[in-house]
Amino acid sequence: MTISLSQQSYTDFEQALYAQAQYPDSADGMDLLLQQPAWFATGYTREVELRQGLRLQILDFRLCDRCETTLPDQEGAISFHFHLSGEHQDACTEVSNLEYALYGSGLAPKHTLISPDRYPALEVIVDMEPESFVSFIGQGGELPLEFQHLIQPADQTHYTRVGTISPAMQGILWQIIRCPYLGLHKRMYLEGKALEVAALVLEEEREVQQGRQPLLSLKSDCVDRIHRAREILMQNLHQPPSLMELARQVGLNDYSLKCGFKQVFGKTVFGYLHDYRMEQASQLLMSGEMKVEEVAAAIGFESRSYFSIAFRKKFGITPKTYQMQCRTGGRQI
Repeated sequence: MTISLSQQSYTDFEQALYAQAQYPDSADGMDLLLQQPAWFATGYTREVELRQGLRLQILDFRLCDRCETTLPDQEGAISFHFHLSGEHQDACTEVSNLEYALYGSGLAPKHTLISPDRYPALEVIVDMEPESFVSFIGQGGELPLEFQHLIQPADQTHYTRVGTISPAMQGILWQIIRCPYLGLHKRMYLEGKALEVAALVLEEEREVQQGRQPLLSLKSDCVDRIHRAREILMQNLHQPPSLMELARQVGLNDYSLKCGFKQVFGKTVFGYLHDYRMEQASQLLMSGEMKVEEVAAAIGFESRSYFSIAFRKKFGITPKTYQMQCRTGGRQI
């Protein structure tokens, strides 16, 4: 059975959680414990507003069933998501055990977040507003070129990247989860640790932007399995398997599949699927036999608005305009 939360039902769900919030630290009114309802999961989410523009979250729960949550278009902060356990797939990322996702600010388009059945989730999230991020530059300084892509206007899709949680990051994350302090000491301790683990991710981001990434040495059998994974994706455009399920089907672990896929095809698993969908969409629009919303549905997009945003980002033109130009003999992609 799948738990499906529409955009409205998810909003109602969140409001109900906050209405019953508990305060695990009586000396800190900005530290909330949100107990998950029994029909949804066993466990809790803890949120600590460390200061204006800097928030820490700890998610520790096990879902009752597979969950699909529809999230609206929203302007996001710079966000660091660390998965010590658990996985999810959304419009931009596939994140598994001991991986982190880095999200820049900007537009997070409407999408469906998919979480697997009964999987234990243990996640630490650090959210930083752009103003807070920029405040670390210092007076008279400029944001380094390697980090400028992390800050985008509200109408541009945010940057995303998935990486592996290093042993150093793991140590800090467990210190956050097991913080022994309360009150002032706790807030100072957690803020320091949140900034420390974010700094480690930013150092890796600097290396990524400078092109310093190690490559895997792939054996022929591994390459064959990666090509098989691609075939499975192409056969399941509407309901593609999660990264871990896809890895299981082709006999690889999720890390080998993720890194190997990018090395073989030059894109992440989800990125390849996304681009393939866009190419299929351009062909269907060019034929003129389907409406834009029908094309969106045909390639696995639940939202026409997100499809339009994704198509424009890929090709620099809206699907409707592209279809009209094809009908009048205009440009083709």
